[in-house]
Amino acid sequence: MAPPLSSWPWDSFGKYKYLLYGPLVAKAVHSWREGIVETWYLHLLILCGLRGLVHQLWFSFSNMLFLTRRRRVIKDGVDFKQIDEEWDWDNFLILQAFIGVMFLNIMPSLGDLPLWDIRGCIVALILHVGLSEPLFYLVHRCLHKGFLFTHYHRIHHSSAVLQPFTAGFATPLEHIILTLVMGGPILGAFLIGSGSIGLLYSHIIIFDFMRCMGHSNVEVFHHKVFEAIPVLKYLIYSPVYHTLHHKEKNSNFCLFMPLFDALGGTLNVKSWELQKEISSGKNDQVPDFVFLAHVVDVISSLHVPFIFRSVSSMPFAANLFLLSLWPGAFVCMLLMWALSKTFLVTFYNLRGRLHQTWTVPRYGFQYFLPFARDGINAQIELAILRADKIGVKVLSLAALNKNEALNGGGTLFVNKHPDLRVRVVHGNTLTAAVILNEIPSNVQEVFLTGATSKLGRAIALYLCRKKIKVLMLTLSAERFQNIQKEAPAEYQQYLAQVTKYQAAKNCKIWLVGKWLSPREQRWAPPGTHFHQFVVPPIISFRRDCTYGKLAAMKLPKDVQGLGVCEYTVDRGVVHACHAGGVVHCLEGWTHHEVGAIDVDRIDIVWNAAMKHGLIPV
Repeated sequence: MAPPLSSWPWDSFGKYKYLLYGPLVAKAVHSWREGIVETWYLHLLILCGLRGLVHQLWFSFSNMLFLTRRRRVIKDGVDFKQIDEEWDWDNFLILQAFIGVMFLNIMPSLGDLPLWDIRGCIVALILHVGLSEPLFYLVHRCLHKGFLFTHYHRIHHSSAVLQPFTAGFATPLEHIILTLVMGGPILGAFLIGSGSIGLLYSHIIIFDFMRCMGHSNVEVFHHKVFEAIPVLKYLIYSPVYHTLHHKEKNSNFCLFMPLFDALGGTLNVKSWELQKEISSGKNDQVPDFVFLAHVVDVISSLHVPFIFRSVSSMPFAANLFLLSLWPGAFVCMLLMWALSKTFLVTFYNLRGRLHQTWTVPRYGFQYFLPFARDGINAQIELAILRADKIGVKVLSLAALNKNEALNGGGTLFVNKHPDLRVRVVHGNTLTAAVILNEIPSNVQEVFLTGATSKLGRAIALYLCRKKIKVLMLTLSAERFQNIQKEAPAEYQQYLAQVTKYQAAKNCKIWLVGKWLSPREQRWAPPGTHFHQFVVPPIISFRRDCTYGKLAAMKLPKDVQGLGVCEYTVDRGVVHACHAGGVVHCLEGWTHHEVGAIDVDRIDIVWNAAMKHGLIPV
């Protein structure tokens, strides 16, 4: 049997745990309807919301890597395992709401409190320094010993990379202790008659703010502040200070004031030097590989990891909550269009190599606006030159960033800058390989739309060599003939031009490189499977047919620090063009991969992907 107060009673409730707020909501509504404006039940609800917001804002800030990457204390990324373990980080808010309700029932005479009373703030500050800080220090040291650490505090220390949500990731016992530590000064001020609404809100919000700061993994104080005011280093801790406690577990036990570690002989001597080193902003790393992505649409922009971790760590799916945020996301889109440059979004490590995702601040529809093309190419070019300057080895272009009409699949940049050291890769070779390996081996005929695109051309030329007849849908006889001439003479007969969808009415393998309307899809016979390499994917209109996803691969099992879903299928799955860049980097290939796909390299790239443990999905 688990020790008492080591797990949450509502662990099995999932998202339904929030129904536990129901009685509190009902009581607040009832009091409001009765005309009791200053209802403390309403204050409790507002406080819960504000405290959750404090944690969320600190999370967003600490994960805006384009702002914070140089001052991150622990360089590693947060993986899915830690995210899942910390999923219910906000359990303590429910617990403390219950404790608040119990307190209100015990002391119902809180009706006529002033909005603010400075005396109460002074009393609370004195009690915090004289009571809460030493009490927490002593209890915290006890929590690091034997039974208490093994069965309680170890859980809080299991998070490898500190995050603001880690502050709430602990057992009920620890949060009851924190409730006493936090609530003692407030209670003291109330008991002597100097309590106020402002004290309640400010003390609790500041308490959470400080805990989130300590767990943010981003150093927010410049070392010159502590050098200018030396005493300050004993009055307020820093993220570096608390991170050292989590890493070494034998020092820096204080709540917020290192003074008590100094008095107790547990102050880590490395605290100030490490804080100086990291706060100088030099804690940055040069990536080996960069995936240059772009935003798909307004809703998917909310999937970035610095907005909602519960969204970005799961396969993307639109929902009513995200739709409600559309207006704000739309305003952000306009600001990005006007002001933003390519920025770092996320990263992971693979076999000692740092892989980053940078995002061009442009949305899918903008790539089809004629007046926006030069600006987009300028953004991509600047990103490539920046990568080349800092020493990136491989940069892979995502989806529309390598559009043939935009920049010739990256050819524009390689031709313009022939001395690039960074290898520019479109990743389409592996994309083609994934699509081709999805096709059953016994197929004799396929129907191909988008047949004269880069991918369509490579797929057609590869399949004809396998003696598979390819019905290539195109109105351009010239473009068809140019592709046909590339095939060896003995295989040219397997390529056939068709101009209407009706030509495929008996073909059950459709390779879709051009968007299909419901009218066009109806020509497919029942049982057809639609293999897709079109962006955006076609809509599944036919119930008697099956629809494949866009080409994608799962990263190797030894990937580290991956906590963001790039794809709609599963965790750890990335677009095939991303995977193509990963393979290019792991193999150490020194050539650019731009423009037309080299059909002879499709099997080479596929075999390399298999060798490195990438899995097609």
